[in-house]
Amino acid sequence: MNNHTTVSTFFLWGFSSFPELQNLLFVMILFSYVTILLANLSIMLAIKLSQNLHTPMYFLLFSLSCSETCTTMVIIPRMLVDLLSERKTISLPECATQMFFFFGLASNNCFIMAAMSYDRYTAIHNPLHYQTLITGTICFQLVMASSVLGFLISLCITIMIFNLSFCDSNNIQHFFCDISPVVHLACDYTSYHEMVISVLSAFVLVGSFILIMISYVFIVSIVVKMPSAKGRRKAFSTCSSHFTVVSVHYGFACFVYLRPKNSDSDSFGENTLMAVTYTVLTPLLNPIVIYSLRNKEMQVALRKVLLSITKFSPQMANKRAQNI
Repeated sequence: MNNHTTVSTFFLWGFSSFPELQNLLFVMILFSYVTILLANLSIMLAIKLSQNLHTPMYFLLFSLSCSETCTTMVIIPRMLVDLLSERKTISLPECATQMFFFFGLASNNCFIMAAMSYDRYTAIHNPLHYQTLITGTICFQLVMASSVLGFLISLCITIMIFNLSFCDSNNIQHFFCDISPVVHLACDYTSYHEMVISVLSAFVLVGSFILIMISYVFIVSIVVKMPSAKGRRKAFSTCSSHFTVVSVHYGFACFVYLRPKNSDSDSFGENTLMAVTYTVLTPLLNPIVIYSLRNKEMQVALRKVLLSITKFSPQMANKRAQNI
């Protein structure tokens, strides 16, 4: 029975170890954040306004872009404020809220990617019956199931963590309330808690990844049997963007959440660097490089939207001037 000081406020250590880089990091992260918002909003607007993109694949892409945008909104604005602030504190309820929404949205992203892989498998395996097998209702149900399951798992983890007792140290060795740096501040964190959190995290990451890999095994087995080389290239091209996103997303996420915590590489600097990649770099690469620049239909839709906006603006300005 030792005497402890109960913690009610955390200090986000974040990038405090690199004070000379904080201004530079603020500019870089702010630029990345604005780019992420503009890119994802452009994709969602293009899908919404282009009738030829009203298909199940683009509905899932719309949902993924929306979810990724919300994920960055949970983390990056707070990170930018802390980079300019001397006192980087966060209350216990704010920390719990941030963890809940971040892990819930991140889990939702994983399950939507699994749904996208199933969509691609169905399109290649049954192209003639694709529209009857994957309807708008089914896509909506897949997205809703992904969201409900993701936030339910996040709620379980958040309740478990914040029912622990936090005492003595209140320095979170991170720039946001992620699972690992928070639980290691709890005085009654046991192997049981670690096992439950690891199982739930593995269910999200490994479970959805297995579903994706099963879909791609079937896709590859179908494509290699196609007699036409042109048909094989076309089939692979429809999956290349999604597979690239999956590789980047799961590579960083599995390294952060599923690696042994007692490894020699488990250092604050490396954890912070890896966290920047999956909270800033991955959402930046997905819409700009992977989906938009490698998707001809999306490129055409984006050009049409931009042209309509540029044409619409002068016309509206002229009408307003005439009314005045």
